[in-house]
Amino acid sequence: MTNGIDATGPAEIRYWEQVGDCERGARLDLLWRAHSDAVNTAFLQASLPGVRDGRVLKTDLFDEAMGEGLFGTLAERFTSVVGMDLSLSTARVATRRTLGNPVASSDVRALPFTSEAFEAVASISTLDHFETFGEIAASLRELHRVLRQGGQLVLTLDNGANPIIAMRKLLPFAVLHALGLVPYFVGANCGPWRLRRILEQCGFEVVTVGATLHCPRVLAIPLCRILQRYAGDAQGARFLRILLWFEKLARGPFRFFTGHFVTVKAIKV
Repeated sequence: MTNGIDATGPAEIRYWEQVGDCERGARLDLLWRAHSDAVNTAFLQASLPGVRDGRVLKTDLFDEAMGEGLFGTLAERFTSVVGMDLSLSTARVATRRTLGNPVASSDVRALPFTSEAFEAVASISTLDHFETFGEIAASLRELHRVLRQGGQLVLTLDNGANPIIAMRKLLPFAVLHALGLVPYFVGANCGPWRLRRILEQCGFEVVTVGATLHCPRVLAIPLCRILQRYAGDAQGARFLRILLWFEKLARGPFRFFTGHFVTVKAIKV
């Protein structure tokens, strides 16, 4: 047991089932979820342009359970979208919200799919919830296995090069959670250079590495909650436009220090 979360086994599943009780308090962060979906949608549109035959796997269904999610963007680009999540409760909510798209409750470290089953994989903030780099690598090997030759992997991961995220590791998860700074468990963090190295060791060719979600989350999330509760739709939409302005930092020289997530597009070789 580390940081209050069992690295493997039933305790881990029970924890994510509690997190995945999405209908409890899910309305609290609708404005923030809209911003997160907009940022992730822009990343997917840039990384997966055009329409391709075949199936795409999305490895985390929290986006779909808590907000509009990304299934629509993926469905515009592939003939079939399959989702999976370790939490059965999250998968159930996502099933209702994604109009019956196929979903599965499974572990990305041991996927229940046959080899070379997918044309692409979209892994949005999934692998940053593991305790060790070994588990990240094990997950990437599984994603490599289920991808067809030449298939694309697009992923985001908590950015260990961001000073705030690096400092976050200095405090116990229980303290950060009590302060409201970290809503659920996050584990090993890769900076862009370490993530590239792990991907290459797992058999991927890295095409692009970037960073995303550049607004200061520690301020943006509470402000989103205040506006959602007390302001109208017009004020909320105006604030979302301000938050999106921060994404211009993705093109700057300090993007890996301001971005909350490191982003990668890679190909199975």
